[in-house]
Amino acid sequence: MLRGGRDTIPLANTSVVLHRVTRTGGSPIDSAHTDARGRYRFEVHEADSSSIYVVSAWYDSLAYFSLPLSLTGRPVAHMDDIVAYRTTAKAPPIRLERRLATVASAGTQGTREVLEILELQNTGETTRITKDTLFPTWAGRVPRGVGQLRGGQGDVSPDAMLFRHDSVYVLGPIPPGAVKQLSYAYTLPAGIRTLAIPIDQVTDNLNLLIEDTAAAVTAPGLASLGVQPLEGRYYAAYRAGPLMPDDRVEIQLPAGKFRAQMLLPYLIAVLVAGMVLALVWALRRKPVRGA
Repeated sequence: MLRGGRDTIPLANTSVVLHRVTRTGGSPIDSAHTDARGRYRFEVHEADSSSIYVVSAWYDSLAYFSLPLSLTGRPVAHMDDIVAYRTTAKAPPIRLERRLATVASAGTQGTREVLEILELQNTGETTRITKDTLFPTWAGRVPRGVGQLRGGQGDVSPDAMLFRHDSVYVLGPIPPGAVKQLSYAYTLPAGIRTLAIPIDQVTDNLNLLIEDTAAAVTAPGLASLGVQPLEGRYYAAYRAGPLMPDDRVEIQLPAGKFRAQMLLPYLIAVLVAGMVLALVWALRRKPVRGA
């Protein structure tokens, strides 16, 4: 157990807990305290082959977890060091290192699904936290006019994300070290031909995967990476960046596939107009006098 920062030092006399995790849940099974070198030891007499084991520890109001480990067939197993950090609010700065947007082709209703994956880098030596939704640990813009915004899988839980107006807010802690990944998805309404991706902060790298390979892309430093397969589908791949705030990134999407349902409103309008004209003609027609 270590404390990270400018100098990494052992955390002595810190409580650590061993958890057994199964497919249906998990529970703590043992606890201990670290020694002067930050080390600890657990004895598992009968390891469960269907379970994994993790170690957790609390430091400065946050819980930290080790990587999961299987103990089956291993008399001795070594956990990687858990590195904890002091916590601070409103600092340090969080940098957007990479943004990936995957744009699917139009579906049967003419809508398109978009998945964005972002990588955030804590540039300081403390874990950034927040105690108020008005001051998130990180925030970024999302395209205007999209619907069904929802959080996805990643290092940041969907429960720690908040969508408000045209922005996504991260409320969970962001520690230093490796980049933290978050994802969210949204729906483009039918008929949208231009997807403008707002750039509100410095973005080191932007990657685009567009299933409509005839789409036209505008972005600073744009490079085409050709057509790439992904899960049995094919996408035109692009790379751009670094990007500065207010840089223009637009995707001109081709028209969606023709569907017979698209003609239904027009057919109804024509039929209604024909019935109205027939009624007016019938009312104006003079009756024929009998002999």
